[in-house]
Amino acid sequence: ADLSVEECCDKGVEWANKNRICASLPLMSESRECSMTQAQCCRSQLEKQSCSDGVEFANARDECDSHIAKNASCEAEHFKMCCYCCLLGKAAQVQEQSCEPNPKIGYQCGIVFRTCCGKGQEGIDLSISDYAPKKEPVEISKEELDQEDPYLHDGCRGGGPCSQQCRDTGSSYVCSCFVGYQLQPDGITCEDINECITGTHNCGIGQTCVNTLGSFRCQRDTSCGTGYELTDDSRCKDIDECETGTHNCPPDFICQNTPGSFRCRPKLQCMSGFIQDALGNCIDINECLSTNMPCPAGQICINTDGSFTCQRISPSCGRGYHLNEDGTRCVDVDECSSSNQRCGEGHVCINAPGNYRCECKAGYTFDVISRTCIDINECRRYPGRLCAHKCENTPGSYYCTCTMGFKLSADGRSCEDLNECESNPCSQECANVYGSYQCYCRRGFQLSDIDGISCEDIDECALPTGGHICSFRCVNIPGSFQCTCPSTGYRLAPNARNCQDIDECVAESHNCSFNETCFNIQGGFRCLSLECPENYRKSGDTVRLEKTDTIRCIKACRPNDASCVLDPVHTISHTVISLPTFREFTRPEEIIFLRAITPTYPANQADIIFDITEGNLRDSFDIIKRYMDGMTVGVVRQVRPIIGPFHAILKLEMNYVMGGVVSHRNIVNVHIFVSEYWF
Repeated sequence: ADLSVEECCDKGVEWANKNRICASLPLMSESRECSMTQAQCCRSQLEKQSCSDGVEFANARDECDSHIAKNASCEAEHFKMCCYCCLLGKAAQVQEQSCEPNPKIGYQCGIVFRTCCGKGQEGIDLSISDYAPKKEPVEISKEELDQEDPYLHDGCRGGGPCSQQCRDTGSSYVCSCFVGYQLQPDGITCEDINECITGTHNCGIGQTCVNTLGSFRCQRDTSCGTGYELTDDSRCKDIDECETGTHNCPPDFICQNTPGSFRCRPKLQCMSGFIQDALGNCIDINECLSTNMPCPAGQICINTDGSFTCQRISPSCGRGYHLNEDGTRCVDVDECSSSNQRCGEGHVCINAPGNYRCECKAGYTFDVISRTCIDINECRRYPGRLCAHKCENTPGSYYCTCTMGFKLSADGRSCEDLNECESNPCSQECANVYGSYQCYCRRGFQLSDIDGISCEDIDECALPTGGHICSFRCVNIPGSFQCTCPSTGYRLAPNARNCQDIDECVAESHNCSFNETCFNIQGGFRCLSLECPENYRKSGDTVRLEKTDTIRCIKACRPNDASCVLDPVHTISHTVISLPTFREFTRPEEIIFLRAITPTYPANQADIIFDITEGNLRDSFDIIKRYMDGMTVGVVRQVRPIIGPFHAILKLEMNYVMGGVVSHRNIVNVHIFVSEYWF
């Protein structure tokens, strides 16, 4: 059924009072108006609760900051606003200022301001005593009166027309009420809010809300029960029937109060051995019927008036029994506990009341021929059923054993794998297998063929492929190896196997002087002072090629030097190359290329001739002519192997011949260094 707007609002207020949150508010109706009303009333109630909490916090602690940082929700903002406005009101009261706030702080803040400011003035009598001395009236002008009393024209002066709180707006006034009251339609009077009807109380289950002026109280619903009375603060208090005279004890009895009741105690007390009944009569106690036997063992109890007596008993015992140490009763004779073995070997004596019997022990059987107990061989009688591996017979029993690599389980019959690796039998790594174990080695080691346990280092350098592991030298270390390079001129490559040449000229780690030129060679460097001969000068740049350096001298004749001009040598170059030691020399190696600038077949039938004129020791080099890309190229080849270290200077000539006459000549001096190592 659809709910009314008031019922929807009550549901929202009830949810806010119970849960202090409106985020998960259950909707009580499918009506949109009811849902909106329920949510709005819930939020309004939360704002009211947050504001009241803020006022209480300000009154209790005189500060607000310690609570504000905990939450940033809308309710926390109302808490902060009311807490601050209350502190402002209290400050105005302490400074004896007006309790009417500035209208700009807002209507709700103004109400809290006046409430907290007015609390300090409650109960103060501002009336003038009738016995005050009378003075003659003095006429004061309106201007002087305004200056003397700035609140003369305040509409709220003296409380104004409002029944509780008043705020002057300049042209009029606004009335408001204290917490727990609400303003009436006339805008002046205040009426108490019945929290019990509006549902804004916090009474729990089993309590009834009772409205009071400006507040409410919770009263207990159920009665306290017999012997208790309800106090004004809803607590149950014991009724002292002895003090109020509401007991029913006879004259010979004394009233003794107990929680929720009372007890009547007789004035006459009975002697020892008697007990008093409800009427005050003394009755004899039969001690013989008590649970703790009053007489010792072997004696019988006889009750007397106010006491008892004990009488000794003398029993007679039959065969197989005898009197106990106290002589009070007959106990069984344990024939099996005597030193005389009543049963033969392999038997067990079993005591019985007044008798005994002989039986074979466990693991034995009775032999009807010898009439003795003989051992049972359980391993032979139950082969393969008692033990998982091996069965060993013992007198009267048996035990199980396991083969190597296994251990006996907790049940004493099964066998489980023994983890031999726990005792570290291997020198490096151990792998447990069913019934045994296997040793293995880490990388760089191999298992010994002798004991199968120890690990021996593998000399990687001595393997058939050891010569190819490192480019220079292999050094074996336990479990691995290291590659090394020559002590100077080389460094180990990032792959830790090859050697790289150090270019001392680029790294500037050479010791060449300023007038010398550094030439890098494989595994070192050379400092050469290459000067141009007379009538020649160095060209501007030094050509830097891979593994070579070239210095070129160009003809520079003095004026009127005819012999210099007629000299066909135009350029003299110096270059340095580094060659390896070819240990497996199978074919010529091309090492230098001289490119001619002229066309291959010019119109004037010019020819280019290449020649090695000096430094070709043991005819280790030759030069051939080749045509490449439309140019004539002189190719210098190494035709014989050279064992380093070795240094030679080849003098190469490139002659331009025209009509049988050398018209132009270029000389190239090649400094060849053959290194001992090449990587």
